[in-house]
Amino acid sequence: MKHTPTARADTDLAAFERATYAKVTRRLLPFLLLCYVVAYLDRVNVGFAKLQMSVDLGFSDAVYGLGAGIFFIGYFLFEVPSNLIMHKVGARLWIARIMLTWGCVSAATAFVKTPEMFYAVRFLLGVAEAGFFPGVLLYLTYWFPAQRRGGMTALFMTAIPLTGVLGGPLSGWILQACSGWEGLAGWQWLFLVQAAPSMLAAVATLLFLDPGIASARWLSPAEKELLRRHIDAEQRSKPAHSLREVFVSPSVWLMSAIYFSFVMGLYGIGFWLPTIIRATGVTQPLEIGWLTAIPYGVAGLVMLAVSANSDRRLERRWHVAIPAALGGLGLLLSTLFAHNTTLAMAAMTLATAGIVTALPLFWSLPTALLGGAAAAAGLAMINSIGNLAGFVSPYVLGLASGATHDTRIGMAILAVSMFIGAALTLVVKQTTAAGQHP
Repeated sequence: MKHTPTARADTDLAAFERATYAKVTRRLLPFLLLCYVVAYLDRVNVGFAKLQMSVDLGFSDAVYGLGAGIFFIGYFLFEVPSNLIMHKVGARLWIARIMLTWGCVSAATAFVKTPEMFYAVRFLLGVAEAGFFPGVLLYLTYWFPAQRRGGMTALFMTAIPLTGVLGGPLSGWILQACSGWEGLAGWQWLFLVQAAPSMLAAVATLLFLDPGIASARWLSPAEKELLRRHIDAEQRSKPAHSLREVFVSPSVWLMSAIYFSFVMGLYGIGFWLPTIIRATGVTQPLEIGWLTAIPYGVAGLVMLAVSANSDRRLERRWHVAIPAALGGLGLLLSTLFAHNTTLAMAAMTLATAGIVTALPLFWSLPTALLGGAAAAAGLAMINSIGNLAGFVSPYVLGLASGATHDTRIGMAILAVSMFIGAALTLVVKQTTAAGQHP
């Protein structure tokens, strides 16, 4: 079969495009992934610290749940302003500032003595970290068009299961091995040791991260032109939105509700999984750490497989709704097997895989809808409202656990939340979900 010059040119262009995006992915995603690993670890390591901290300081489950969740009040209040500032001053400078301040505040958690000090430092940690996650999502829109962002967001968010795989055993080891060293408890060393990578990553961000396509010296002029052309074409296809329209948009509020439902499940697992495992009869911190790695390891593999299939089919809604529903099912099953380690771990693995898979694909929905400053505000608004569930979820579990000395009622509430989020996802228009626009 003879190939025409036009066909050869099209083949060459497609190969050049694949190579260019692969180059951008290799340059940006590993570093952004690393940043999110240290961010998520500093956010949820309090779940491991609780194994010793609550006993040493006399904190009840309700105090712990409120302290773990109050992080998200600070996060909520400062999320939108932080993302708008990043849109003005650039990703490199602002992400570095975020990482430096949250590392300092996370380290300070090692020295809390009272519930009030615990609440204050967790609130300040939320203020410090506000803007990081939606800021990175916004940053990805500077490089990747909608049809490629599902996979890129999934790669970025593998930080969540990766943190569970690496952070669980590491946290368990620190609690067990460092207890009493230099007069500090294991939970104090946990906060100090795990804050250091954030500070180092802040310096690396200033040296490594480019503000955008134009300043990337590692790209050729032809590669820059291709990337810029795709981004410009996508921006032209998006209807113009003022900031006021974003805040009153039914679509933005719908997506905020969906994300709120999913985050209820995510932080129920993130903050309470070590405690749930201990309740099945496992007592050693290091053994608990290794067991927490199992659900997150499976979740990472499932997330990548489902995200790749979603990008291939250009379908988002069902690829979000089905994993979310399975996540809810896993949470429900965990309540039935609460005192059997093997069956409880199987149920929590299903729950973690479903929840963690739904989250990155969810973000393909709003990033396909919003552009420019509206994207900065809209993504921050969805993330900040959704992350209020990070306050509600551990607090509800803490109250339920304190009142009943059992986590099962709280886990059932989180399961219902996941089912609601799955149902709401199917309300989103398929054109938007596929990254296409009317």
